[in-house]
Amino acid sequence: MKIRFWPALIILVVMAITVRLGFWQRDRAHQKEALNAQIVAFEQAPVQRVGATPIALKDINFHRVMARGTFMPEWVVYLDNRPYMDQPGFYVVMPLKLADGGVVLVNRGWLPRNLSDRTGIAPYDTPAGEVEIDGVARPNASLAFELGHGGSAAHEKIRQNLDVAAYAAETGLPLQPFVIQQQNDTRDRLVRDWPAPTLGVDTNYGYMLQWWGMAAAALGFGLYAARRAAKKEQASNA
Repeated sequence: MKIRFWPALIILVVMAITVRLGFWQRDRAHQKEALNAQIVAFEQAPVQRVGATPIALKDINFHRVMARGTFMPEWVVYLDNRPYMDQPGFYVVMPLKLADGGVVLVNRGWLPRNLSDRTGIAPYDTPAGEVEIDGVARPNASLAFELGHGGSAAHEKIRQNLDVAAYAAETGLPLQPFVIQQQNDTRDRLVRDWPAPTLGVDTNYGYMLQWWGMAAAALGFGLYAARRAAKKEQASNA
């Protein structure tokens, strides 16, 4: 059976790409599974106290933490486009001035948007005086897709995303390089039903099977086309 060069090359390229994409989705699923196992282990570990001494993100990411201090509402940031139960809203991110020095950002929870005023902030409470915060250390207060660098002006409260290092440079606050995702209830009318960080493992495996299925389909089509071409050639030579 004579193999035609260009059709065969196209089939091989398609197979190579789809097989590679399948492995990439498999690797993503494995990474999420490993992260989930790490998070479960950290949940059983002793709580780390956050103080003035800087803690590297790699040493505390996803660990349970506790911090005592006073909220700084004048530096609050509202992260836009954070839906909850199909309702639009904000994450309320506020610096906590630690009792023994230093500052850490706290993602206090979710707040529904005022539907009649896009920039209107629904009422919520901020504890006065010293408060103790229990939570989980995260590298950021959640990321959402944005075009350009919206919300980067100093003191602009409603933003799409918030980079800890950039905000520290902008405000001059001595921030820890992570955000505490608050877990305990401080009677502030905020929702703290946080999404799991490892959602989507089944989706990754589904995409993996789809890509590998496409590779198998490309191979099957190539073999079918080659066989059909060979039969036509035999018929013309008969």
